[in-house]
Amino acid sequence: MAAVQDIVERAVGGMGYELVDLELGAGGLLRVFIDAPAGIRMEDCERVSHQLSRVLAVEDVDYQRLEVSSPGLDRPLKKPADYERFCGAEVTLKLRRAFEGRRNFTGVLGREEDGRWSLDFADGKGNTVRRLVFALDEVERARLVPKYRF
Repeated sequence: MAAVQDIVERAVGGMGYELVDLELGAGGLLRVFIDAPAGIRMEDCERVSHQLSRVLAVEDVDYQRLEVSSPGLDRPLKKPADYERFCGAEVTLKLRRAFEGRRNFTGVLGREEDGRWSLDFADGKGNTVRRLVFALDEVERARLVPKYRF
């Protein structure tokens, strides 16, 4: 899996996109999620799909079907660069271990002076804002909270 991820990351990065995630699914499905600062359009997915098809054939990667898409409005935060990019955004966070009896939080992502991360969240008791300070290895998963514009 790591070798395939490296191949895909180099190809996608060389085209000016960011590899957000990669999944190997049942039946040989290879699902690739890409992003860019300006967002992802259908044409971007088509362009990356064509390029990856060629690269994966040359690299002799075994897969049956390739899907390339945007990570969606609820984009996962996987790498330290994701946390940097979305500092100040509203995120949902699931911790590996409970903090004061909870593992799931929603709040605004921030950066602490010591290099760790923070999440300002309403505690549900009179809307008091609290701060959770954490390291990335304490996070099981994190995602952006979708913001819809009508």
